[in-house]
Amino acid sequence: MNGYFSQICPSKFYLYMNIEQILSEVVKTAVSSVYQTEVEVSAISFQKTKKEFEGDFTLVVFPYLKASKKSPEQTATDIGNYIRENCEYVSGFNVVKGFLNIVLDNSYWIPFFNGVLTNSSFGFKPVNENSKHIMLEYSSPNTNKPLHLGHVRNNLVGYSVAELLKANGNKVTKANLVNDRGIHICKSMLAWKKFGNGETPESTGMKGDHLVGKYYVAFDKEYKKQTAELINTGLTKEDAEKQAPIMQEIQEMLRNWEAGDKETIDLWKMMNAWVYSGFEVTYKTLGVDFDKMYYESNTYLLGKETVEYGLKKDVFYKKEDGSVWIDLTGDGLDHKLVLRADGTSVYMTQDLGTAIERFKDFPDLKQLIYTVGNEQDYHFKVLFLILQKLGYDWAKECYHLSYGMVELPEGKMKSREGTVVDADELLQEMFDTSEQTTKELGKIDGFTDEEAQQLYHTIGLGALKYFMLKVDPKKKMLFDPKESIDFNGNTGPFIQYTHARIQSVLRKASFNSAAIEVIKTDIALQEKEKELIRLMYDFPKTVEEAGHLYNPGTIANYTYELTKTYNQFYHEHPILKEENSAIKNMRLALSYACGSLIKRSMGLLGISVPDRM
Repeated sequence: MNGYFSQICPSKFYLYMNIEQILSEVVKTAVSSVYQTEVEVSAISFQKTKKEFEGDFTLVVFPYLKASKKSPEQTATDIGNYIRENCEYVSGFNVVKGFLNIVLDNSYWIPFFNGVLTNSSFGFKPVNENSKHIMLEYSSPNTNKPLHLGHVRNNLVGYSVAELLKANGNKVTKANLVNDRGIHICKSMLAWKKFGNGETPESTGMKGDHLVGKYYVAFDKEYKKQTAELINTGLTKEDAEKQAPIMQEIQEMLRNWEAGDKETIDLWKMMNAWVYSGFEVTYKTLGVDFDKMYYESNTYLLGKETVEYGLKKDVFYKKEDGSVWIDLTGDGLDHKLVLRADGTSVYMTQDLGTAIERFKDFPDLKQLIYTVGNEQDYHFKVLFLILQKLGYDWAKECYHLSYGMVELPEGKMKSREGTVVDADELLQEMFDTSEQTTKELGKIDGFTDEEAQQLYHTIGLGALKYFMLKVDPKKKMLFDPKESIDFNGNTGPFIQYTHARIQSVLRKASFNSAAIEVIKTDIALQEKEKELIRLMYDFPKTVEEAGHLYNPGTIANYTYELTKTYNQFYHEHPILKEENSAIKNMRLALSYACGSLIKRSMGLLGISVPDRM
């Protein structure tokens, strides 16, 4: 390497990671030398060369036409000639109109690949005492029903985004806010009290969250019945809904709860305990966890204190009936209720309290991210605005990670009508489908029963998670369990099977990752070999982009592309039967690196990859 490039990039490892920066420096010098015009390196950018053209990186030369006073093709040729003559890593170039496609030599790609092999944290940034502290909330279930399909997407997106943020060098606290109080919780309590005859999870054999959910549905059924009866007496639908006896009872129960009535509190504690026990089983099966738990029953009181503070500061106003509101019409919104006339809190009340408590608990917290469905977009817009008006500067660092709803081929789900897709049943369906498909394909030869069951769970869960996460969270999605379990195409099982195939190759070759030989630069790389290394080069930027966009789909689709390319390489080039030992070792090292990146990428999605299938 000549002295000029040593000055640009004295560290070899840094060099192998930043070829675009080096090329930008060369382009700057080329424009200066050939056209006597200075350009800033920051203004020079490269794109990945399109597959239909030869090349690794593409420079758009139109910004330099004013300096060159030549055609786009001649300008690209001038710059291309300069780069080829002055950068030892460039072996050639071609010009397509105003696009300069640059071809890199093995003298760059193979040393870069050697760097990947020896760097166990490749693509991940370290977390240290100076790292940005981010709290990411996800799950946020109600204690009146079991987790359902919508919660599954919430949990999977939240967990994966947390892993992506950590991979980008952030300190992350995974938080869960349990909606354990309010009128919706009282509905299950009242229905159990009226219709339950004392049944328990133990007496029924039901999971606790399922038992409580049963009574949430029972409440709605009785409420609709009473409302219909009142409408038949001549009341309007609106008046009937307000005057239904069971609705009057539920409001009384909520007032008793907030007043600390012992009987109500004891019933609440008992039924919530049933639900927590059920949630714990589902979370464990799903493979998600939390660092900090918050409960609305604790934070709503701080929310009420915040409302009192806001009244004194004229942020809120009180109506004649005693209810408290905020006028946001000046901000293009509407009037928002923050406390009911009877003194009971609403969602906004407790969300204000929860946000404030979090920043008190963690003084170093720099960002708070809420993983909540897009039907709550307006709610969070109002929440963050109210916090700003209350004088909390950190409110500007609050972010709503809004995701689209999940639907099945059969249509939407409704909790109150008992037509939701239960998370536990969905998981079991995935395991059963995985078992059936795996057996049909004969992929369990030599497995013990225990190993086979573990494999079914790994494949079923991988199929579910990958199918959910490959779609941008912002988009609504249609989930088809059968399609997700396919061993071909852009699915979790396809990627898992490829990882197992790689491990099988490495086992047969008795490959020792602790004794990897350095690949020599005189080896001629085949097209698919170079393409794999080029994809590895993209890994750090892909992790960074996925974290920046809060989009696990970016990683999922990268992993599919890497896996698909490896399979093409596997079918086109012999590995174990390759007679040239240097090429064989290189292909084994390439397989090992691909397997490692597949495993780490899938880990960011919360997905395990088996070594055998």
